[in-house]
Amino acid sequence: MAYWLIKSEPETWSWDDHVKAGVEEWDGVRNFQARNNMSAMSIGDKAFFYHSVKEKQVVGIVEVASESHPDSTDTTGKWTCVDFRAVKPFNKPVSLDQIKADPRLADMVLVKNSRLSVQPVTDEEWALVCALGETEPG
Repeated sequence: MAYWLIKSEPETWSWDDHVKAGVEEWDGVRNFQARNNMSAMSIGDKAFFYHSVKEKQVVGIVEVASESHPDSTDTTGKWTCVDFRAVKPFNKPVSLDQIKADPRLADMVLVKNSRLSVQPVTDEEWALVCALGETEPG
C-alpha cells in the first residue's frame, strides 16, 4: 500500500462535501506531476485529505476506490483521475505549520513543494501526521 496527500480548497470541495458524496472522482487536476501521481495509485491506497489555501491542514483520510481513468471534465483526453472514498476524519486537524515545525517531516513533499495538489507521502510521514492528528493510521 502507498500513501498520498490530495489537496482541495474547502470553498470548492471540502471534507464534508466528500463525506456526503461517499465516493467521488478526483477530477480537474491539470498538472502533469499530480496526474502522474494519480496514475501510480492503486485501489486501497490511502491519502490525506488536505484543506488548502486558508485552512492549510490535514482534515481526513480517503482511500483510492478506482484505478486511474479518464477525467470526465476533460475534453482533450489527456487528463486522468482516480475515485476516492471517504474513510474517516482526523480527530484533530494537523496544520501545515505543525508539519513544518516537526524536523522529522522536513523532507515531506508538502513542505518542499506545497503547491503540488497530489503528492506522495512516505510510510514514516503517514504515521507521524496521523499521530499529530491523534488518528489511527489504518
